[in-house]
Amino acid sequence: MQAHQIKFPRTAHYYTLGNPSKSTKKFFIVLHGYGQLASQIIHKFKDLDTDAFILAPEGFSRFYWNERKGIVGASWMTKTDRLSEIEDYCNYIEHLYYQYKNQLPEDVEINILGFSQGGATAVRWIERNRPSFDNLILWGAAFPTDLAYLPMKDYLHHKKLYVVYGKDDEYVNAERLKMHDMFTKQQALEFEMIWFEGKHVIDRTVLQELVERL
Repeated sequence: MQAHQIKFPRTAHYYTLGNPSKSTKKFFIVLHGYGQLASQIIHKFKDLDTDAFILAPEGFSRFYWNERKGIVGASWMTKTDRLSEIEDYCNYIEHLYYQYKNQLPEDVEINILGFSQGGATAVRWIERNRPSFDNLILWGAAFPTDLAYLPMKDYLHHKKLYVVYGKDDEYVNAERLKMHDMFTKQQALEFEMIWFEGKHVIDRTVLQELVERL
């Protein structure tokens, strides 16, 4: 048996909130978590100021999260053919990024937020493509440990990095936090850790407070 690959045009889905213009002050690229849809995560941003433009790409792979109820979710990648999937979604996000960035002011504030699986997706895109941005927010997510961040030190200089966790996040425990802390220190990653009362979710109040600080 031989495995093969083929590249061909396909339809991708994404959502936006707000109108991109030369008066836009904040540009958000928002990447959803495993089993979510872009239409779900973008609703968390509907209360932001009207001078913000939100772009929410959706992972290519849709599936029935709950087949009995017909609930559909999406995923950015799996471990199978992961390198090809990473290349595909990086090219996809990059295309959308420039499509809208070119419609915005040169000094627009660029914020990247990745929730859960979307956090690793955001970091892989950043590591691979080196887009211009001001703030990176990993919400309920961590820096992937298979990447080297020391070569990115100059690139990340003057950029603000945040890691946000709910105190009752079911995917976070003391051992994972310890390992993540050791790894990020070895890689000289500097970021602000933010905790809030809640689970593995994006809390709108906490999000609003953080956005006001950016």
